[in-house]
Amino acid sequence: MKVLVTGAKGFVGRNLCEELKNIRDGKARHYGDLSVDKVYEYDINSTREDLDRYCSDADFVFNLAGVNRPKDEREFMEGNFGFASTLLDTLRDHNNHCPVMLSSSIQATLMGRYAESDYGRSKKAGEELFFDYGRETGSEVLVYRFPNLFGKWCRPNYNSVIATFCHNMAQDLPIQVNDPKTELELLYIDDLVSEMIEAMRGRPHRCDYDGLTPVASPKGCYCYCPVTYRVTLGEIVDLLERFRDLPRTLMIPSIPEGSFAKKLFSTYLSYLPREKAIYDLSMNADQRGSFTELIRTPTTGQVSINISKPGITKGEHWHHSKWELFIVVKGHALIQERKIGTDELIEYEVSGDHIQSVYMLPGYTHNIINLSETEDLVTVMWANELFNPDLPDTFAETVEPKN
Repeated sequence: MKVLVTGAKGFVGRNLCEELKNIRDGKARHYGDLSVDKVYEYDINSTREDLDRYCSDADFVFNLAGVNRPKDEREFMEGNFGFASTLLDTLRDHNNHCPVMLSSSIQATLMGRYAESDYGRSKKAGEELFFDYGRETGSEVLVYRFPNLFGKWCRPNYNSVIATFCHNMAQDLPIQVNDPKTELELLYIDDLVSEMIEAMRGRPHRCDYDGLTPVASPKGCYCYCPVTYRVTLGEIVDLLERFRDLPRTLMIPSIPEGSFAKKLFSTYLSYLPREKAIYDLSMNADQRGSFTELIRTPTTGQVSINISKPGITKGEHWHHSKWELFIVVKGHALIQERKIGTDELIEYEVSGDHIQSVYMLPGYTHNIINLSETEDLVTVMWANELFNPDLPDTFAETVEPKN
Protein backbone atom coordinates (compact mmCIF):
# COMPACT_ATOMS: atom_id res chain seq x y z
CA MET A 1 0.00 0.00 0.00
CA LYS A 2 1.19 3.51 -0.86
CA VAL A 3 0.08 6.13 1.65
CA LEU A 4 -0.07 9.91 1.24
CA VAL A 5 0.02 12.03 4.40
CA THR A 6 -0.57 15.76 4.03
CA GLY A 7 0.54 17.92 6.93
CA ALA A 8 3.26 15.32 7.46
CA LYS A 9 5.46 17.56 9.62
CA GLY A 10 2.69 18.52 12.02
CA PHE A 11 2.03 16.87 15.36
CA VAL A 12 -0.36 14.18 14.12
CA GLY A 13 1.37 13.81 10.76
CA ARG A 14 4.79 13.23 12.26
CA ASN A 15 3.55 10.57 14.66
CA LEU A 16 1.54 8.85 11.93
CA CYS A 17 4.38 8.91 9.40
CA GLU A 18 6.86 7.41 11.84
CA GLU A 19 4.49 4.52 12.58
CA LEU A 20 3.80 3.98 8.88
CA LYS A 21 7.56 3.80 8.33
CA ASN A 22 7.82 1.25 11.13
CA ILE A 23 5.25 -0.86 9.28
CA ARG A 24 7.02 -0.31 5.97
CA ASP A 25 10.35 -1.40 7.47
CA GLY A 26 8.94 -4.48 9.22
CA LYS A 27 9.43 -3.05 12.73
CA ALA A 28 5.76 -2.99 13.77
CA ARG A 29 4.76 -6.64 13.52
CA HIS A 30 1.66 -6.27 15.69
CA TYR A 31 -0.22 -5.04 12.62
CA GLY A 32 -0.06 -8.55 11.16
CA ASP A 33 -0.08 -8.77 7.39
CA LEU A 34 -0.54 -5.02 6.81
CA SER A 35 1.95 -3.88 4.20
CA VAL A 36 3.11 -0.31 3.52
CA ASP A 37 5.32 0.10 0.47
CA LYS A 38 5.74 3.87 0.38
CA VAL A 39 4.97 6.83 2.64
CA TYR A 40 4.48 10.07 0.71
CA GLU A 41 5.03 13.02 3.06
CA TYR A 42 3.49 16.27 1.86
CA ASP A 43 3.89 19.49 3.84
CA ILE A 44 4.24 23.23 3.45
CA ASN A 45 7.64 22.94 1.77
CA SER A 46 6.46 20.38 -0.77
CA THR A 47 5.71 21.41 -4.36
CA ARG A 48 2.57 21.28 -6.45
CA GLU A 49 4.38 18.71 -8.57
CA ASP A 50 4.93 16.57 -5.48
CA LEU A 51 1.21 16.64 -4.71
CA ASP A 52 0.38 15.73 -8.31
CA ARG A 53 2.75 12.77 -8.27
CA TYR A 54 1.62 11.53 -4.87
CA CYS A 55 -2.09 11.77 -5.76
CA SER A 56 -1.54 9.76 -8.91
CA ASP A 57 0.00 6.88 -6.98
CA ALA A 58 -1.58 6.79 -3.50
CA ASP A 59 -3.75 3.91 -2.29
CA PHE A 60 -4.88 5.83 0.80
CA VAL A 61 -4.79 9.53 1.72
CA PHE A 62 -4.62 11.06 5.20
CA ASN A 63 -5.38 14.77 4.93
CA LEU A 64 -3.94 16.30 8.10
CA ALA A 65 -2.95 19.64 6.57
CA GLY A 66 -4.63 22.68 8.05
CA VAL A 67 -4.31 26.03 9.78
CA ASN A 68 -4.72 26.33 13.55
CA ARG A 69 -3.30 29.71 14.52
CA PRO A 70 -3.35 32.13 11.55
CA LYS A 71 -2.47 35.81 11.80
CA ASP A 72 -5.72 36.62 10.02
CA GLU A 73 -8.89 34.61 10.68
CA ARG A 74 -9.64 34.61 6.94
CA GLU A 75 -6.71 32.19 6.62
CA PHE A 76 -8.79 29.53 8.36
CA MET A 77 -10.97 29.10 5.27
CA GLU A 78 -8.04 29.38 2.87
CA GLY A 79 -5.88 26.89 4.75
CA ASN A 80 -8.50 24.36 5.82
CA PHE A 81 -11.04 24.51 3.00
CA GLY A 82 -8.76 25.74 0.22
CA PHE A 83 -6.13 23.04 0.43
CA ALA A 84 -8.74 20.29 0.88
CA SER A 85 -10.32 21.44 -2.38
CA THR A 86 -6.93 21.35 -4.13
CA LEU A 87 -6.23 17.87 -2.83
CA LEU A 88 -9.56 16.45 -3.97
CA ASP A 89 -9.28 18.15 -7.37
CA THR A 90 -5.88 16.55 -7.85
CA LEU A 91 -7.25 13.10 -7.01
CA ARG A 92 -10.05 13.73 -9.51
CA ASP A 93 -7.54 14.68 -12.18
CA HIS A 94 -5.92 11.27 -11.82
CA ASN A 95 -9.22 9.43 -11.50
CA ASN A 96 -7.88 8.12 -8.18
CA HIS A 97 -10.83 6.96 -6.06
CA CYS A 98 -8.80 5.68 -3.11
CA PRO A 99 -10.13 6.21 0.42
CA VAL A 100 -9.48 9.66 1.89
CA MET A 101 -9.40 10.65 5.54
CA LEU A 102 -10.01 14.19 6.80
CA SER A 103 -8.86 15.48 10.17
CA SER A 104 -11.64 17.77 11.34
CA SER A 105 -12.35 19.11 14.80
CA ILE A 106 -15.07 18.88 17.40
CA GLN A 107 -15.38 22.63 16.81
CA ALA A 108 -17.03 21.79 13.47
CA THR A 109 -20.20 20.97 15.43
CA LEU A 110 -20.59 24.78 15.84
CA MET A 111 -22.31 24.12 19.15
CA GLY A 112 -21.93 25.68 22.58
CA ARG A 113 -18.69 27.59 22.96
CA TYR A 114 -17.80 26.66 19.36
CA ALA A 115 -20.87 28.38 17.85
CA GLU A 116 -18.99 31.47 16.66
CA SER A 117 -15.73 29.75 15.78
CA ASP A 118 -14.18 30.75 12.44
CA TYR A 119 -11.94 27.72 12.81
CA GLY A 120 -15.00 25.52 13.33
CA ARG A 121 -16.75 27.01 10.29
CA SER A 122 -13.70 26.28 8.12
CA LYS A 123 -13.59 22.71 9.39
CA LYS A 124 -17.32 22.26 8.79
CA ALA A 125 -16.91 23.51 5.22
CA GLY A 126 -14.07 21.02 4.73
CA GLU A 127 -16.30 18.21 5.98
CA GLU A 128 -19.06 19.06 3.53
CA LEU A 129 -16.54 19.26 0.72
CA PHE A 130 -15.34 15.74 1.49
CA PHE A 131 -18.85 14.34 1.80
CA ASP A 132 -19.76 15.87 -1.57
CA TYR A 133 -16.62 14.35 -3.07
CA GLY A 134 -17.55 10.92 -1.71
CA ARG A 135 -21.07 11.12 -3.16
CA GLU A 136 -19.72 12.30 -6.52
CA THR A 137 -16.89 9.80 -6.96
CA GLY A 138 -17.93 6.83 -4.83
CA SER A 139 -14.66 7.13 -2.88
CA GLU A 140 -14.74 6.14 0.77
CA VAL A 141 -14.56 9.27 2.93
CA LEU A 142 -13.54 9.11 6.59
CA VAL A 143 -14.09 12.31 8.57
CA TYR A 144 -12.68 12.42 12.11
CA ARG A 145 -13.58 15.20 14.52
CA PHE A 146 -10.64 15.38 16.90
CA PRO A 147 -11.06 16.50 20.52
CA ASN A 148 -8.04 17.90 22.40
CA LEU A 149 -4.93 15.93 21.45
CA PHE A 150 -1.78 15.26 23.48
CA GLY A 151 1.43 13.28 23.25
CA LYS A 152 5.08 13.51 22.26
CA TRP A 153 6.20 16.10 19.68
CA CYS A 154 3.20 18.38 20.21
CA ARG A 155 4.12 22.06 19.99
CA PRO A 156 3.79 23.95 23.32
CA ASN A 157 2.24 27.40 23.60
CA TYR A 158 0.26 26.74 20.43
CA ASN A 159 -3.04 24.86 20.60
CA SER A 160 -2.56 22.13 23.22
CA VAL A 161 -2.85 22.86 26.93
CA ILE A 162 -1.18 19.52 27.76
CA ALA A 163 1.85 20.38 25.60
CA THR A 164 2.12 23.80 27.24
CA PHE A 165 1.77 22.45 30.77
CA CYS A 166 4.30 19.64 30.17
CA HIS A 167 6.82 21.99 28.57
CA ASN A 168 6.52 24.61 31.29
CA MET A 169 6.68 22.09 34.14
CA ALA A 170 9.77 20.46 32.60
CA GLN A 171 11.42 23.88 32.24
CA ASP A 172 10.38 25.12 35.71
CA LEU A 173 8.20 27.79 34.12
CA PRO A 174 4.87 28.92 35.58
CA ILE A 175 1.54 27.67 34.30
CA GLN A 176 -1.81 29.41 34.45
CA VAL A 177 -5.04 27.67 35.45
CA ASN A 178 -8.09 29.91 35.60
CA ASP A 179 -10.51 27.20 36.73
CA PRO A 180 -9.08 23.86 37.90
CA LYS A 181 -12.56 22.30 37.59
CA THR A 182 -12.64 22.83 33.81
CA GLU A 183 -13.00 19.43 32.17
CA LEU A 184 -11.37 18.48 28.87
CA GLU A 185 -11.91 15.53 26.56
CA LEU A 186 -8.43 14.30 25.64
CA LEU A 187 -7.18 11.91 22.98
CA TYR A 188 -3.66 10.44 23.16
CA ILE A 189 -1.65 10.49 19.97
CA ASP A 190 -0.76 6.77 20.01
CA ASP A 191 -4.44 5.87 20.38
CA LEU A 192 -5.27 8.16 17.47
CA VAL A 193 -2.53 6.72 15.27
CA SER A 194 -3.73 3.18 16.02
CA GLU A 195 -7.28 4.18 15.03
CA MET A 196 -6.05 5.83 11.83
CA ILE A 197 -4.14 2.72 10.82
CA GLU A 198 -7.23 0.62 11.52
CA ALA A 199 -9.13 3.00 9.24
CA MET A 200 -6.51 2.43 6.56
CA ARG A 201 -7.15 -1.31 6.95
CA GLY A 202 -10.87 -0.77 6.37
CA ARG A 203 -11.84 -1.02 10.05
CA PRO A 204 -12.66 2.50 11.24
CA HIS A 205 -14.96 3.17 14.19
CA ARG A 206 -17.95 4.97 12.69
CA CYS A 207 -20.42 7.21 14.47
CA ASP A 208 -23.02 9.93 14.27
CA TYR A 209 -23.12 12.91 16.61
CA ASP A 210 -25.56 13.75 19.35
CA GLY A 211 -24.47 17.32 19.90
CA LEU A 212 -20.81 17.10 20.88
CA THR A 213 -20.96 13.40 21.68
CA PRO A 214 -20.09 10.67 19.14
CA VAL A 215 -22.61 7.81 19.10
CA ALA A 216 -21.27 4.57 17.69
CA SER A 217 -23.03 3.53 14.50
CA PRO A 218 -21.69 1.04 11.91
CA LYS A 219 -23.13 3.19 9.10
CA GLY A 220 -22.39 6.57 10.69
CA CYS A 221 -21.30 9.52 8.57
CA TYR A 222 -18.34 10.29 10.83
CA CYS A 223 -15.47 8.34 12.37
CA TYR A 224 -14.05 8.58 15.88
CA CYS A 225 -11.45 7.13 18.21
CA PRO A 226 -13.25 5.28 21.03
CA VAL A 227 -10.46 5.79 23.59
CA THR A 228 -10.60 9.28 25.11
CA TYR A 229 -10.33 10.68 28.64
CA ARG A 230 -12.33 13.32 30.49
CA VAL A 231 -10.00 15.01 32.95
CA THR A 232 -10.05 18.34 34.78
CA LEU A 233 -7.25 20.90 34.58
CA GLY A 234 -6.72 20.46 38.32
CA GLU A 235 -6.22 16.70 37.94
CA ILE A 236 -3.73 17.27 35.11
CA VAL A 237 -1.68 19.75 37.14
CA ASP A 238 -1.71 17.47 40.20
CA LEU A 239 -0.28 14.57 38.18
CA LEU A 240 2.33 16.75 36.47
CA GLU A 241 3.51 18.11 39.82
CA ARG A 242 4.04 14.56 41.06
CA PHE A 243 5.92 13.62 37.88
CA ARG A 244 8.11 16.70 38.22
CA ASP A 245 8.89 15.91 41.87
CA LEU A 246 9.86 12.27 41.24
CA PRO A 247 13.66 12.85 41.34
CA ARG A 248 13.15 14.20 44.88
CA THR A 249 10.43 11.89 46.20
CA LEU A 250 11.27 8.78 44.10
CA MET A 251 7.49 8.24 44.16
CA ILE A 252 5.94 6.93 40.96
CA PRO A 253 2.17 7.54 41.02
CA SER A 254 -0.23 4.77 40.12
CA ILE A 255 -0.10 4.40 36.34
CA PRO A 256 -2.24 1.39 35.38
CA GLU A 257 -2.16 0.04 31.84
CA GLY A 258 -4.30 2.15 29.55
CA SER A 259 -4.72 4.94 32.09
CA PHE A 260 -4.58 8.66 31.35
CA ALA A 261 -1.84 9.00 33.99
CA LYS A 262 0.42 6.54 32.16
CA LYS A 263 0.02 8.39 28.86
CA LEU A 264 0.47 11.79 30.49
CA PHE A 265 3.69 10.58 32.17
CA SER A 266 5.10 9.50 28.79
CA THR A 267 4.11 12.86 27.35
CA TYR A 268 5.71 14.81 30.19
CA LEU A 269 8.98 12.89 29.87
CA SER A 270 9.18 13.74 26.16
CA TYR A 271 9.51 17.44 27.12
CA LEU A 272 12.34 17.03 29.63
CA PRO A 273 15.52 18.95 28.76
CA ARG A 274 18.61 16.77 28.59
CA GLU A 275 19.97 17.97 31.94
CA LYS A 276 16.80 16.78 33.70
CA ALA A 277 16.80 13.31 32.15
CA ILE A 278 19.48 12.41 34.72
CA TYR A 279 19.30 12.95 38.47
CA ASP A 280 21.27 11.98 41.57
CA LEU A 281 20.15 9.34 44.05
CA SER A 282 20.94 9.40 47.75
CA MET A 283 23.52 6.70 48.54
CA ASN A 284 23.74 5.62 52.18
CA ALA A 285 27.36 4.48 52.22
CA ASP A 286 29.72 3.18 54.92
CA GLN A 287 32.67 0.79 55.17
CA ARG A 288 30.37 -2.17 54.41
CA GLY A 289 29.14 -0.78 51.07
CA SER A 290 26.02 1.23 50.25
CA PHE A 291 22.24 1.13 50.11
CA THR A 292 20.30 3.31 47.64
CA GLU A 293 16.56 3.65 47.13
CA LEU A 294 15.66 3.73 43.42
CA ILE A 295 11.88 4.11 43.21
CA ARG A 296 8.91 4.20 45.55
CA THR A 297 5.27 3.48 44.72
CA PRO A 298 2.04 4.23 46.60
CA THR A 299 0.74 0.64 46.41
CA THR A 300 3.50 -1.79 45.46
CA GLY A 301 6.47 -1.01 47.66
CA GLN A 302 9.92 0.16 46.70
CA VAL A 303 13.06 -0.93 44.85
CA SER A 304 16.62 -0.42 46.09
CA ILE A 305 20.19 -1.32 45.19
CA ASN A 306 22.46 -2.83 47.82
CA ILE A 307 26.23 -3.01 47.36
CA SER A 308 28.26 -5.16 49.78
CA LYS A 309 32.04 -5.08 50.04
CA PRO A 310 33.97 -8.41 49.93
CA GLY A 311 33.27 -10.66 52.93
CA ILE A 312 30.50 -8.41 54.30
CA THR A 313 27.27 -9.76 55.79
CA LYS A 314 24.15 -7.58 55.65
CA GLY A 315 20.63 -8.05 56.98
CA GLU A 316 20.36 -10.09 60.15
CA HIS A 317 16.75 -9.06 60.81
CA TRP A 318 13.20 -10.30 60.30
CA HIS A 319 9.68 -8.99 59.61
CA HIS A 320 6.17 -9.89 60.73
CA SER A 321 4.37 -9.07 57.46
CA LYS A 322 6.83 -7.27 55.23
CA TRP A 323 8.47 -9.40 52.58
CA GLU A 324 11.21 -8.80 50.07
CA LEU A 325 12.88 -10.16 46.95
CA PHE A 326 16.68 -10.27 46.68
CA ILE A 327 18.14 -10.48 43.16
CA VAL A 328 21.92 -10.67 42.92
CA VAL A 329 22.99 -9.11 39.60
CA LYS A 330 26.77 -9.01 40.18
CA GLY A 331 29.00 -11.08 42.41
CA HIS A 332 28.65 -14.29 44.44
CA ALA A 333 26.51 -14.52 47.57
CA LEU A 334 25.03 -16.77 50.19
CA ILE A 335 21.51 -15.92 51.38
CA GLN A 336 20.47 -17.49 54.68
CA GLU A 337 17.02 -17.56 56.30
CA ARG A 338 16.05 -19.05 59.67
CA LYS A 339 12.51 -19.42 60.98
CA ILE A 340 12.13 -17.43 64.18
CA GLY A 341 12.02 -19.60 67.33
CA THR A 342 13.58 -22.60 65.57
CA ASP A 343 16.88 -23.88 64.22
CA GLU A 344 15.30 -24.37 60.81
CA LEU A 345 17.83 -22.88 58.36
CA ILE A 346 17.55 -22.55 54.59
CA GLU A 347 20.38 -21.38 52.36
CA TYR A 348 20.69 -20.22 48.72
CA GLU A 349 24.01 -19.72 46.93
CA VAL A 350 23.43 -17.24 44.11
CA SER A 351 25.45 -15.19 41.64
CA GLY A 352 25.15 -12.65 38.88
CA ASP A 353 26.14 -15.33 36.38
CA HIS A 354 22.74 -16.99 36.85
CA ILE A 355 20.28 -14.38 38.02
CA GLN A 356 17.59 -15.67 40.39
CA SER A 357 15.03 -14.07 42.69
CA VAL A 358 14.86 -15.16 46.34
CA TYR A 359 11.93 -14.47 48.70
CA MET A 360 12.74 -13.13 52.16
CA LEU A 361 9.98 -14.94 54.04
CA PRO A 362 7.90 -13.25 56.76
CA GLY A 363 8.81 -14.65 60.17
CA TYR A 364 12.33 -15.66 59.03
CA THR A 365 15.43 -13.73 60.00
CA HIS A 366 17.66 -13.36 56.96
CA ASN A 367 20.99 -12.11 55.69
CA ILE A 368 23.09 -11.88 52.56
CA ILE A 369 26.82 -12.65 52.62
CA ASN A 370 29.32 -11.57 49.97
CA LEU A 371 31.36 -14.75 49.37
CA SER A 372 33.96 -13.00 47.22
CA GLU A 373 37.27 -11.84 48.65
CA THR A 374 37.83 -9.27 45.91
CA GLU A 375 34.54 -8.34 44.19
CA ASP A 376 31.64 -6.15 45.30
CA LEU A 377 28.23 -7.81 45.53
CA VAL A 378 25.38 -5.93 43.83
CA THR A 379 21.82 -6.88 44.80
CA VAL A 380 18.49 -5.49 43.63
CA MET A 381 16.07 -5.49 46.56
CA TRP A 382 12.31 -5.10 46.31
CA ALA A 383 10.13 -4.65 49.40
CA ASN A 384 6.36 -5.02 49.22
CA GLU A 385 5.77 -1.86 51.24
CA LEU A 386 7.39 1.52 51.78
CA PHE A 387 9.62 1.86 54.80
CA ASN A 388 7.68 3.50 57.61
CA PRO A 389 9.98 4.74 60.42
CA ASP A 390 7.01 4.82 62.80
CA LEU A 391 6.16 1.18 62.05
CA PRO A 392 9.30 -0.35 60.55
CA ASP A 393 8.33 -4.02 61.07
CA THR A 394 12.05 -4.81 61.25
CA PHE A 395 13.63 -6.67 64.19
CA ALA A 396 17.35 -7.39 64.59
CA GLU A 397 18.30 -11.04 65.05
CA THR A 398 21.24 -13.02 63.73
CA VAL A 399 20.55 -15.91 61.41
CA GLU A 400 23.05 -18.16 63.17
CA PRO A 401 21.15 -19.32 66.31
CA LYS A 402 22.61 -18.19 69.63
CA ASN A 403 23.65 -21.04 71.91
